[in-house]
Amino acid sequence: MSTTDTRGLTSLQGIWLVAEREIGSKLRSKAFVISTAILLLGALVLVIWGGFAAANAGGTPVAVTPDASQYVADAQGLEVTDVADRAEAEELVKSGDVDAAVVGDPSSPLGFAVIADTSVPTQLLLQLAQTPTVELLDPEEGNAALGYIAAIGFGVVFLFAASMFGGTIAQSVVEEKQTRVVELLISAIPVRSLLAGKVIGNTILAMAQILLLAAIAIVGLTVTDQTALLQGLGGPIAWFAVFFFFGFILLASLFAAAASMVSRQEDIGSTTTPLTMLIMAPYFLVIFFFDNPLVLGIMSYVPFSAPVGMPMRLFLGTAQWWEPLVSLAILIATCIAAILIGARIYENSLLRMGGRVKLSEALAG
Repeated sequence: MSTTDTRGLTSLQGIWLVAEREIGSKLRSKAFVISTAILLLGALVLVIWGGFAAANAGGTPVAVTPDASQYVADAQGLEVTDVADRAEAEELVKSGDVDAAVVGDPSSPLGFAVIADTSVPTQLLLQLAQTPTVELLDPEEGNAALGYIAAIGFGVVFLFAASMFGGTIAQSVVEEKQTRVVELLISAIPVRSLLAGKVIGNTILAMAQILLLAAIAIVGLTVTDQTALLQGLGGPIAWFAVFFFFGFILLASLFAAAASMVSRQEDIGSTTTPLTMLIMAPYFLVIFFFDNPLVLGIMSYVPFSAPVGMPMRLFLGTAQWWEPLVSLAILIATCIAAILIGARIYENSLLRMGGRVKLSEALAG
């Protein structure tokens, strides 16, 4: 990018030019393209493999009472154990000898019901012509298992995307300072436009990865007939994308500001480590406390953890309809404050070469 290329540009044109430069440099990077392809392929394989493994794991062990035997007579893929009555069927379910039980139920419109411990085997329901009455002996445990899976998913995606692109912004800022390219850039583009372009470019790339991962999850769950899980994840995934958008802008602004305070690549960690810890904290908290309403409640209102905490509460059904709106408002307000503070630090530190700039000096100007 030369000064002649940017002469006479408006502020918005300068911002978009920098954003295009950030996007283009990443897309031309073989390491970025290959790592992204591996990530997306791995996610697709994992989702599809999990679905087919569950479907092809063998016959589903099922206990059947005499008054319900006719309902599973033509079913395929079931290992039927005949039992004398409902009480014996429930004992086998509780002990884990069978995954579910089909018993006669006069109160059911179909004349039978399915009893399971924490969740109903999908293979069994697919074999029944009509959806029966379902009774779970331990529903909380089943929700906990799904909650743990969702916690890992939200936590890993947030940690991976935020740390990778946050680190990319930091390295880009320091590289431009170290090679003095930044002096050419700001001779044609205002410093704040340069910062905005970097944040916008990397936000576009990060959101593209998030949307691709969401699409892969939807396709994979659809192909493997995991429609129940897909329906439960649809809303939380959408909210996760919205929260991640503003959360990443917040983090990206602070990463760029923190990196501008040093002039060598080896010194990046000294100013970005606190931000890295802020990214890692939600990952560990949501995995260890995914079933703790108090911790999740606090996480859903803290700006740095809200992108993980609030979608988790929405998935578990513990958040009121207005809570994501309030949490999002807090996140947006914090995002604006971070942009203003980050821009001040960035502007005051970018041309200072040599040793590390103190935070007080960067803020004072």
